[in-house]
Amino acid sequence: MAPISHYIGKTSLTTLAIGIAIGITVSNIVKFSSPQKRHFSSSGYIPESPHSHGENDFVEGPDDSLSWHDEHSHSHKFENDSVARQLFKKVRVLCWVMTNPNNIHTKARHVKATWGKRCNVLLFMSSKADRDLPAFALNVQEGRDNLWAKTKEAFKLIHSKYLENADWFIKCDDDTFLVLENLRYFLQDKSPSEPVYYGRKFKPIVQQGYMSGGAGYVLSKESLVRLVTQGIGHKEDCRADSGGAEDVEMGKCLQSINVQAGDSRDELGRERFHPFVPEHHLIPDILPPDMWYWSYNFYPAKQGQECCSDYAISFHYVPPNMMYVLEYLVYHLKPYGITSGYGSTEEHDHGSSHKGTDAMKPEGKGMEDKEDEKTKHLSSPD
Repeated sequence: MAPISHYIGKTSLTTLAIGIAIGITVSNIVKFSSPQKRHFSSSGYIPESPHSHGENDFVEGPDDSLSWHDEHSHSHKFENDSVARQLFKKVRVLCWVMTNPNNIHTKARHVKATWGKRCNVLLFMSSKADRDLPAFALNVQEGRDNLWAKTKEAFKLIHSKYLENADWFIKCDDDTFLVLENLRYFLQDKSPSEPVYYGRKFKPIVQQGYMSGGAGYVLSKESLVRLVTQGIGHKEDCRADSGGAEDVEMGKCLQSINVQAGDSRDELGRERFHPFVPEHHLIPDILPPDMWYWSYNFYPAKQGQECCSDYAISFHYVPPNMMYVLEYLVYHLKPYGITSGYGSTEEHDHGSSHKGTDAMKPEGKGMEDKEDEKTKHLSSPD
């Protein structure tokens, strides 16, 4: 007969094993049922720093670009996009998209198939030319350490070739989604001859604040002229080498040449430019409470329904599939039986935030189909 100590030892080991198993199970339950983890696993990429991309760089979209063919169907028949068409002519916007050879087919072409077609001029900046997009080959090495150098070269090229073809010049990434109608609406009462730029304003490092690169920032024509003729290669605060964070260095440079960092919030204090996907702003507690984001915002950041203007302009870290989802939600989905009053180019963020909503929507393909050939051929690298 085995000694009592044998059974006691065996029982203790069994109890210990069961305890460990229960502990691991409970730990996993807590880990995966907490709001932060649950939302993170279903919401895509949350950057660890203001300038990281990480796993978002490896997200691919459809093999072929998608397009809608219902522009002349009954669902679009009663749309009135006359205001958007007026603003397309009145507020000329050049969009340039930061991309690279690896992203041409996985990201950049989906930008062109969605919001990019609503720019007056659309350009892609890479280190390798692509005639179909089109993409320019800048004499800069690829890599996140060279984004500032790439940005400088892009703006110099635009100043040289496209200065007279637009009034405003917006830089964004190939995972940024823009609503161009809302950008023009915001800019319509602002002068391109004023030295100012707009975006999502962050506050560290630069005294007047600087604009988040991923959310996109838009320069007036005067700001672009000053950047190239007085800033790059002229000012000590306009960093000469390729290092540094692109948006921070841009903020330093523009501040040194007296370009104002403007306020792009709406009349209710809601932001128009957004550094993350809509879900991360709309749903509380997705973003960790100790995240860098909360201390970086120039103005107090809001979550939930007050996060975002009804006339939001941009969202960042948008994967290709989501580009098409947003395209559908903004330009195609509509509730039957609900109509809005039509806006005018004189209205600007007063009264109901829904006033003129339908009028700001382009019909199907919208303005880009009716723009003249003079505008269309501007986007060629040649």
